[in-house]
Amino acid sequence: MDHRFETFSLSILELNRYLQKIKELEMKQFGLKASHTMCLYYLGQHPEGLTATQLTELCKEDKAAVSRCLSQLSDRQLVVCEQPEDHKRSYRSHYMLTVQGRSVVSGIQTRIKEALSYGGRGLTEERRRDFYGTLAIISENLSDYLTEHSQQK
Repeated sequence: MDHRFETFSLSILELNRYLQKIKELEMKQFGLKASHTMCLYYLGQHPEGLTATQLTELCKEDKAAVSRCLSQLSDRQLVVCEQPEDHKRSYRSHYMLTVQGRSVVSGIQTRIKEALSYGGRGLTEERRRDFYGTLAIISENLSDYLTEHSQQK
C-alpha cells in the first residue's frame, strides 16, 4: 500500500511544529516572539526597506498579522517607518531596521545558519539542492492545484 499522503502530511506537519518551536526558542533569547521572525528576516534581506504589503506577500501572512508585528517591532525600536511625503498612503510606507534592529537580525541570522546546519547534518550538497528544489516544485504544484480546483467550484 502506498503511504505517500500519510508520510508527506505527517512529515510536513512535524517539520512545521519543529520550526515553530525553534522560532520560539531562538526569538525568546532576543525578547521577541516567533511571529516576529519572518518580518525581521525579510527586513534584514532588504536594507532599502519593505512596505507592509510586500512583507505580507513575502511572509505568507495576512495583513493584520504583519501590521501587528510591525507595530510591536516599532514599539521595541527595532524598525522605523518611513512615511511618504503625502502622509496619506501608509500602505506605501517603507519599514526599515534600526541600528538595534540590524543587530538583532544579525544574531537571528547566526541562529538560522546554526539550525539549518544542524538540520542538514548528513546531507551532501547535492542532496540538499535536490531536496529544496523538490520542495519548491511540490509547493508550486500544490498552489496551482488549489488555484485550478478553487475555480471549478
